[in-house]
Amino acid sequence: MVTPDVVFVFGFRTNFGGGKSTGFALIYDTLDFAKKFEPKHRLARHGLYEKKQQTRKQRKERKNRMKKVRGTKKTKVGATSKKGGKK
Repeated sequence: MVTPDVVFVFGFRTNFGGGKSTGFALIYDTLDFAKKFEPKHRLARHGLYEKKQQTRKQRKERKNRMKKVRGTKKTKVGATSKKGGKK
């Protein structure tokens, strides 16, 4: 028996005039497999993934911090969530 939480449907197209739609579905054995292979936007539709909301200002500050460093150091700068603010 397949439960609805392991069925992921997408790509629906409605036929002309309505009444019939065709689409695609992926059915996983377990929820863990679904979380491993499904894209995050499809998991969010099922309520299994919550994207962290970033404000526009936070994105802009992060971008400008990353512009100041070069190479592999960018990942370290981008990962820091809080930095000592200047007044």
